[in-house]
Amino acid sequence: MCGIVGVLSETIQAKELESALYNLRSRLVHRGPDDQGVWMNQEQTVGFSHTRLAIQDLTPAGHQPMMSHDGKVVIVFNGEIYNFRELRSDLEHQGIEFHTGSDTEVILALYQRYGKRVVDHLRGMFAFAIWDSREGTCLLARDPMGIKPLYYTQKGDQFVFASEMQALIHGGFSSRKLNAEAAYSYLIKGSVPEPQTLCEDIHGLSAGHTLVWKRGKISIEEYWKPSFKWHAEPISEHHAPEYIREALLDSLKQHFVSDVPVGLFLSGGIDSTALLALAKASGMNQIRTYSVGVDDAAMDESSAAARTAAHFGSEHHTLNLNGERARDFFGQFLKQQDQPSIDGLNTFSVSCLAHECGLKVVLSGLGGDELFGGYPSFQAIPQIMKIASKARYLGPLRHMIGSALQNQQMPGRLQRFGSFVNSDQTVAQAYQAYRGIYTPEQARALVKQIAPGAEGPFNVSNTGAYASDDLMDQISVLEISRYMRNQLLRDSDVMSMAWGLELRVPFVDSTLFEKASHVPPSLRLRAGKQMLLDAIPEIPAWVANAPKRGFRFPFQRWMEDSWSDTLSVTNGLLDHGSHSWYQKWAVFALQDWQRRMGVS
Repeated sequence: MCGIVGVLSETIQAKELESALYNLRSRLVHRGPDDQGVWMNQEQTVGFSHTRLAIQDLTPAGHQPMMSHDGKVVIVFNGEIYNFRELRSDLEHQGIEFHTGSDTEVILALYQRYGKRVVDHLRGMFAFAIWDSREGTCLLARDPMGIKPLYYTQKGDQFVFASEMQALIHGGFSSRKLNAEAAYSYLIKGSVPEPQTLCEDIHGLSAGHTLVWKRGKISIEEYWKPSFKWHAEPISEHHAPEYIREALLDSLKQHFVSDVPVGLFLSGGIDSTALLALAKASGMNQIRTYSVGVDDAAMDESSAAARTAAHFGSEHHTLNLNGERARDFFGQFLKQQDQPSIDGLNTFSVSCLAHECGLKVVLSGLGGDELFGGYPSFQAIPQIMKIASKARYLGPLRHMIGSALQNQQMPGRLQRFGSFVNSDQTVAQAYQAYRGIYTPEQARALVKQIAPGAEGPFNVSNTGAYASDDLMDQISVLEISRYMRNQLLRDSDVMSMAWGLELRVPFVDSTLFEKASHVPPSLRLRAGKQMLLDAIPEIPAWVANAPKRGFRFPFQRWMEDSWSDTLSVTNGLLDHGSHSWYQKWAVFALQDWQRRMGVS
């Protein structure tokens, strides 16, 4: 796991290029404290820089940027390729020699054979850039599920990329002008949807996409997106549990590939317990687990996690937080936010614990809810669709009811439902009514206060290419492509890397998704994650039967009590109407991010 940057320009001066590379790299040292490197081409028009967290091949041979044997191709790579040993073996049988034990060298060899289709062969999480001097091109690629981030900006013939937005902003490669449409999306969703960012001139490379730069011109292609195969090749109810178990075991085995110890974030929930159970069933011993406890009995899962750890024999560590101690973490957490989010403090805190225990790699159960129907949204959204469909027959009363529910004194969820009643009532809009922060009308009004010169209309992407006509599949894709990708994965990357910790997510694996897509949603997405429970009967009853909570913190009480002065919202943005704690958090996080980044 690392930080990568690059600058490409046919008109840049040599000293300017070198200075820019060192400047950008200095802002990503936390991502890779073990080694740093800089490379520039002979013409000094292209430069890469890298900060390394050594996981595979801990020797200096794994140094980056890495050059091909013939010196014509150079790579900077962030992530892990879990099947690199199998790929390497195949290439060696074809006569290719290797000089390191790293997965980076395997990507280089594959690129020289397959060009930009190298991505079709890789299983893992990755964001990389490859300069090909033969073609005068630079290839950027991001993994299918969007685990590893990659941002870029272009002005004239100058193209610059980095693992984090803040490097581009503080490095002087952004105008620091707020993208009002992205701010509007953020206030509705709680995160900024890719490929947008909150800076007008910075873009995110979307998950499952490649970008090719050549002489100032950019072309972007999608190479992977989720699709479902149960229509054509379904797995039967009888075979589904064992089939899913084998698919999960395969993913877990891949995610344990490492030259350093691997730990596990353990909550009291099904997903992380499933990983621990499978690890134990696979014969993996001396597993270290990490959890966070909070001063709220209704949300605290630390005792359940400790009980589970003892049951499976893991070496368990717990960080206990109250409002005051969490407040200390909160100040550090805000400084690490690459883009604002209404989440992430939980990952930041437990990552600190793992870091202090000397760990470099940890697994997380993130993604299990999206793939196996663990969120309440899988039950709530069909109900929202059903109730709202009846309102269509009310004629003018429908809009009267919808407008009445949007009264500023109503709870946020009712306001969003009222907005949905008056909408086209698509699945994506129902999802937003359930998952969202503000209604479109409220977000529009806030943006006009935050960015007075911004001109509407603002639009929110309501992606409808679900690759399935089944409602439950559609909800699963929305959870994967929105909440998970734009919030959970983004927060997990930034907050774990703030502590020099590599976070791996075995449930967020394109190969696992493709295998699971053969299981009909009526089986795969049963309430209570019954599919997982059937596949992994080792999960203890106290976990299987517990109400869903996850890594949750008592934010509302902390905000109203010990954090009240810290979370004061400026500029009178929330002077009118009723605002929930998460709405206040969203506005505060946006304003704090603007202040720290100097974005206006």
